[in-house]
Amino acid sequence: MRIVSILENQLVEKRIAITPEIAKKYIALGFEISLIEKYGEHLGFKDSDYKELGVEISTNEKETLSKANIIIQLGLLSDENLSNLKENQTLVGVFNPYNNKEKIENLSRKNINVFSLEILPRNSRAQSMDVLSSQSNLAGYRSVIESIYEFEKAVPMMMTAAGTVPAAKVLVIGAGVAGLQAIATSKRLGAIVSATDVRAASKEQVESLGGKFLMVEQEENLETAGGYAKEASEEFKKKQEDLLAETLKKIDIVICTALIPGKKAPLIIKGSMIDNMQSGSVIYDLAAIQGGNSEFTEVDKIVIRNGVKIMGETNILNKLPVSASNLYSKNVFNFVSNLYDKENKKININLEDEIINKTLIK
Repeated sequence: MRIVSILENQLVEKRIAITPEIAKKYIALGFEISLIEKYGEHLGFKDSDYKELGVEISTNEKETLSKANIIIQLGLLSDENLSNLKENQTLVGVFNPYNNKEKIENLSRKNINVFSLEILPRNSRAQSMDVLSSQSNLAGYRSVIESIYEFEKAVPMMMTAAGTVPAAKVLVIGAGVAGLQAIATSKRLGAIVSATDVRAASKEQVESLGGKFLMVEQEENLETAGGYAKEASEEFKKKQEDLLAETLKKIDIVICTALIPGKKAPLIIKGSMIDNMQSGSVIYDLAAIQGGNSEFTEVDKIVIRNGVKIMGETNILNKLPVSASNLYSKNVFNFVSNLYDKENKKININLEDEIINKTLIK
């Protein structure tokens, strides 16, 4: 049983799916591993590191993929490589099935198994496989670092003989995994932090990290059974909008993390709100690639509106690809271990297993 992984397009993706540490674990399970040459070199993982473990290093991408039983990637392969895949091969990664529906349906018609890990069920067994949580944690941390780099004032309060420098005020929009990490990182750096989320259940989590929770009174339940946010009513949106508009006037740094699975990111910060913010403030929009939570967000650009910097990137995880690769490869290993029948040395697609059933694109 052979596992293969090839390099992603490094212009948009620097992470890798199999680190040497995880390659060793796959081999211990009984897998053979084939990687393309210089697979992890840009992250400091040499071909010789892999070869010492028994990994095959190849120079021919097409030939390597043709030998695979399981192909592990970050995103979908190129159209050319997808067209060359064979019946009964298995793809594991984060494939954005909402936006790549046609491509994935074509693979299913060829009897190629496609497991997309961003749609894992929210249960205790799946926690060690949860790629969204591990990567969002890092994204939340890094968004604060990037924002502070562009913010031209100190973040913690400083008392000096020349006077006091006030602490920066940070607002985090969306208290999911990325948002909670952004709160924690901002607090550690000495900021005064507040956060908002449509889910009332987030209040306790925000406050446990030292943040102030901002939310209007509500009767409707805005949390799905899986723990994600769902779209609010127009009445609730208007109340929340008024609260946010007033709050933003006093905020220095805003971290936007609000997403709705399978839909465009909700527009939360409108142009009129930005026009009333303090000059020199920074908005970092982690939802940029899904349309953005801020009206003027442009992917991979810093837009300046009324003295406010608005930022968003295609892939913030390219700023810490080693940490992201280490966590991602561990998540995927745990998933593949659950999928693999070690005794019979084959993949066991047991649809009674909720993890397998939910992630298999049918």
